[in-house]
Amino acid sequence: MSTKHINSTMINGMPQAQGLYDPDNEHDSCGVGFLCHLKGEKSHDIIKGALDMNVCMDHRGGCGFDEATGDGAGLFFQLPHKFFKTVTAELGFNLPEEGQYAVGFVNLSKDEQECADAISTYEKTVQKEGLSVLGWRDVPTNSDILGKASRECEPAMKQIFIARPQEITDDLDFERKLYVIRRRTSQAVRYCTTGSDAFYTATLSARTIVYKGMLTTWQLKDYFPDLQHKDMESAMALVHSRFSTNTFPSWPRAQPFRYMSHNGEINTMRGNANWMQARQKLLSSGVLGKDLDKILPIIREDGSDSAMFDNCLEFLVLSGRTLPEAIMMMIPEPWENHQHMTESKKAFYEYNATLMEPWDGPASIAFCDGISIGAILDRNGLRPSRYYVTNEDLVIMASEVGVLKVDPATVVKKGRLEPGRMFLVDTKKGRIVDDAEVKEDIAQKLPYAEWLESNRVFFSDLAKGEAKPAITGHDLIQRNRAFGYTFEDKRQILAPSAQTGNQPLGAMGNDTPIAVLSDRPQLLYNYFRQLFAQVTNPAIDPIREELITSSVTFVGSENDILHPGPENCRMIRLESPIIDNNELANLRDIDLEGFQSETLPILYVPEKQEAGLAAGQLPGHADHPDISSNSEDAEELSGDSLKLALDKLFKAADAAILKGDNILILSDRGM
Repeated sequence: MSTKHINSTMINGMPQAQGLYDPDNEHDSCGVGFLCHLKGEKSHDIIKGALDMNVCMDHRGGCGFDEATGDGAGLFFQLPHKFFKTVTAELGFNLPEEGQYAVGFVNLSKDEQECADAISTYEKTVQKEGLSVLGWRDVPTNSDILGKASRECEPAMKQIFIARPQEITDDLDFERKLYVIRRRTSQAVRYCTTGSDAFYTATLSARTIVYKGMLTTWQLKDYFPDLQHKDMESAMALVHSRFSTNTFPSWPRAQPFRYMSHNGEINTMRGNANWMQARQKLLSSGVLGKDLDKILPIIREDGSDSAMFDNCLEFLVLSGRTLPEAIMMMIPEPWENHQHMTESKKAFYEYNATLMEPWDGPASIAFCDGISIGAILDRNGLRPSRYYVTNEDLVIMASEVGVLKVDPATVVKKGRLEPGRMFLVDTKKGRIVDDAEVKEDIAQKLPYAEWLESNRVFFSDLAKGEAKPAITGHDLIQRNRAFGYTFEDKRQILAPSAQTGNQPLGAMGNDTPIAVLSDRPQLLYNYFRQLFAQVTNPAIDPIREELITSSVTFVGSENDILHPGPENCRMIRLESPIIDNNELANLRDIDLEGFQSETLPILYVPEKQEAGLAAGQLPGHADHPDISSNSEDAEELSGDSLKLALDKLFKAADAAILKGDNILILSDRGM
């Protein structure tokens, strides 16, 4: 269990870590949708219509026992210049032209001193980055409508206005600088003030803004009087209604986030976050220049699965990729077995699979950057989303139909989102861009197929290595026991699989107690479980659903994700992560430019003396000595031997990497 929240009090509506509960494990399932004008015409009707849509998805949101404490609701839309020009004039400062300033929506502590400290830190950070603060505005709110739980953790809300310096001529460069300011301020407040738990910048942008909170859908409009102002105009608006199915709600975890909102669960989130953290060491400046180090870590560990997805998406967009391209990287189509996909698109997906893993799970994701707005489903299509287009150039997309009253006679097109397909509205082009068109344009920007052809290596083409002899007889029985294979496993799972070549039939699910609760001896890797949310997810049959099921794995050295190039895909492609002794020998004895392997034993003696053997004296396996075999450490092994053994393994891995090895094989042969 994580311990980083143990000493904290109630944070943003969530309790502290206790027992088997950890706020790190928060997920949610929700309603999501957007409303936009195809030609980019701004009006207050878009804001009003989007709010009505959200109220119609009230059943997709959650609430507390008092029904006035919502799980979360929010509205994302283009920065309303006309509105802000009016209200800031009343505050005594004038705004420059549209696009020449940014607005940040900031949640702050209600403690006056903590609030003042955070504001001071914010302004100092803006100045350090060479920008200037035009002023602050208190956001009007109607706290009387809140339920008891949401009122107890309600933050103070302010908007900061930041001028764009003349030397920043590119709109995206300004967004990057604002990204840096937001990250630096968050880190500074977190470490330099006592009120960091209440501090959160919902958005800081010259293009878009988000109004959100721990609200119900019907509270959103009334809680923020701003949203009812006639000058509050936008050409697009994205809405979200949160249902914290197996989590606690909070003010910051309400959606939309800075680029997207999400219905579903990201099941691979822990692995995605860990891999993004690991590849930070490979990053070089790119378009972010010397600011790159200021925004790290890319993924904020205290966010939900949706927030972490948004962290990665924002980083990819602001580091040089277009929004649709970043979405394609994170939620790829099922390309491996697709017979009718174009070769250029398939090459794009395979190339990017060597750069990063998919953010997988049942998901309907709506995304927006203030210019384009769209949505996509995961490769399985397990979450519903439908859209309508009217002859008045309105596009309505939502988790379901019926979210907005529309005269059927005005509907010119309607449909549903398809698995892995992108639905994109480009207001600059004034039209819906077809999935094939947008993806082909992206896939043909770089010679992905050429890079793969000259660098990617198929595992089946590797030279044959010298395999270890098969284990039989008493040794096999001994290993069955050591690795936890029961008679039931062999009779009901392994034997039927070996005899028929198919997966064995059985009950869906696994009722075996998790290792930490079991009273039987357990293997170390039984303590690790994939963290699926398991909310309304049907079982997937990988045989019948082979088109959308992928087992392709890449082995080799990753390169800088910010700089696409041929060397990035210098990888070995395995069709399955499960390999036998002969195939393992091919990796162990590999003789191929760009690849070196090293076998690291993971054996150790848990106590100083075990069955009459001194630490490190393992019989008959001189080629795989125990990693704790150094005699001078024998005394230490009687204590925390597993930790010592792991430390030695880490050092051995570091040493192997320093000498050029990029395939590390962890071996328990010789147990």
